[in-house]
Amino acid sequence: MQITGNHQMARIVRHNDESVREGYIRNGGKEVKLFTSALKAFQYNNRTVMAQRKHLDDFLRGRIIGRLECGRTQLEVSEELGIAQSVISRLWQRFQDDGNVSRCYSTGRPRVTTPNEDRYLAVTAKRNRRSTASDLSRQLSSATGTTVSRQTVYRRLGHIGLYARRPVRCVPLTATHCRLRLACIVDTATVVLCDVFRRVQV
Repeated sequence: MQITGNHQMARIVRHNDESVREGYIRNGGKEVKLFTSALKAFQYNNRTVMAQRKHLDDFLRGRIIGRLECGRTQLEVSEELGIAQSVISRLWQRFQDDGNVSRCYSTGRPRVTTPNEDRYLAVTAKRNRRSTASDLSRQLSSATGTTVSRQTVYRRLGHIGLYARRPVRCVPLTATHCRLRLACIVDTATVVLCDVFRRVQV
């Protein structure tokens, strides 16, 4: 960021946070006091950049706790670092509760079914290929007491390569149909063999 003041360009270098908090920048080898509007613009831009972060790293968490332990208010730390005050409040509360500021890595929402129940679904689906997802859901509920939706059954079976298929339907053939088809095949084979013999004799 560059700030114009008295026709001189001064480039902000964040050599430490104290100078930025007090409104000083380093220009060449000396510190220059910023105008109030320029300082607010710098803090606003810094807040915008910081707000794009998804998670705070451990170093930044340590800086926040260090500032709060030195007596700074949560609002001051929020404005200095460009982090929402609610985030700082939760971090400080957690630090006071258990003394830990590291991020807890969650595995997401827990699964509804256990691995044994997943195997039960797979075995049941393989034994009765014509059962629907609703049928499997009802069977699982009656066997284990776990209620799952049809979509959950689809996902569990999809993980092991079982997908819904429509049964192939064909025209039911009677004994007469079978006899006529066999006669047609025999007649065709006889004609082909007769043609072969004629070619051989010629």
